Amino acid sequence: MKPEQDAYGREVYDFYLGEPATEIIEREDGYVGTSGGPAAYFAPYAEWSPAQQEAIGLAHGRCLDIGCGPGRICLYLQEKGHEVVGIDNSPLAIHTAQLRGVREARVMSITRASRQTLGVFDTIIMFGNNFGLFGNAARARWLLRRFAGMTTRDGRILAESRNIYETTDPDHLAYHEWNRQRGRMSGQVRIRVRYKTLIGPWFDYLMVSPEEMAAIVAGTGWQIGRMIEGEGSYTAVLEKV
Repeated sequence: MKPEQDAYGREVYDFYLGEPATEIIEREDGYVGTSGGPAAYFAPYAEWSPAQQEAIGLAHGRCLDIGCGPGRICLYLQEKGHEVVGIDNSPLAIHTAQLRGVREARVMSITRASRQTLGVFDTIIMFGNNFGLFGNAARARWLLRRFAGMTTRDGRILAESRNIYETTDPDHLAYHEWNRQRGRMSGQVRIRVRYKTLIGPWFDYLMVSPEEMAAIVAGTGWQIGRMIEGEGSYTAVLEKV
């Protein structure tokens, strides 16, 4: 990612430096909104949602945090004595994580994560609705099979997503319908991040219902062991079949 594209990284770095920062999310249909902002990416454990607090208690052994941002999950797990690797495709977010004390943080996209590049893990964490980083159902199944090969026999994935069908917003419902007309999943959202003068690259972000996640996971070497319901999102605990 070129520096002029790293809108997300600049936003979290500025926040780390004490500057006010607002994250703007632009969708391909022209819809523009703001996220919860960088404060959520720095939140200490006491400010996490009850669902995330419960889910992180299931992390064990060597952990991989996918889409780690400035490192809130990594730092918590380090404090608990875990060996943790954080990856993110934002160079400035990884730099910020390192400044904050994350011992092993790498600039890497989800598609480059493998046994060869990172080794073997006991737990893979995809908080912040980062099941969405799979992008689409086909890529999710491909990567889930790869993740099965880079985790231990009792490995697990803690995958957070948002059930996009739980909305009455006409703009979102119209986008879901447009997706279906194009042969895409309703929650396959194409977005980019904007911050000040920086504009990030377009990427697909996949949000699914629990039923859709179960269908995607089937046959990949994983199964949904349990669901932890949160406010506006849920975390699936994926276990080896």
